[in-house]
Amino acid sequence: MATVELTTANFDQVTTEGNGIVLVDFWADWCGPCKRFAPVYERSSDKHADITFGKVDTEAQQELAAKFDIRSIPTIMAIRDGVIVFAQPGALPESALENLIEQVQALDMDDVRKKLAEHKH
Repeated sequence: MATVELTTANFDQVTTEGNGIVLVDFWADWCGPCKRFAPVYERSSDKHADITFGKVDTEAQQELAAKFDIRSIPTIMAIRDGVIVFAQPGALPESALENLIEQVQALDMDDVRKKLAEHKH
């Protein structure tokens, strides 16, 4: 599956519609590590048709980058069932990206939501 370009216009819709996993790559054209990570991200998107792989161009979508306090790129964010469950700057090696996907798939989202609710009180 090809990656989806995420913008302020479609970000919320793509990341919250239905249940499932959305990975987001915050990047910029001038960023060397971003360009080196791009093929890894694309290969992973081809392997996991059940996951939405999105990309946010931080130059074109400065409002989104600011909303999520993106200070370093690339930054990878994992969203499951509308909940951000991971966000970390740095290009990941392919094995680490696959490991991240496995961990996000294995999450007990009822437990995650329960812990979030407890944390808010």
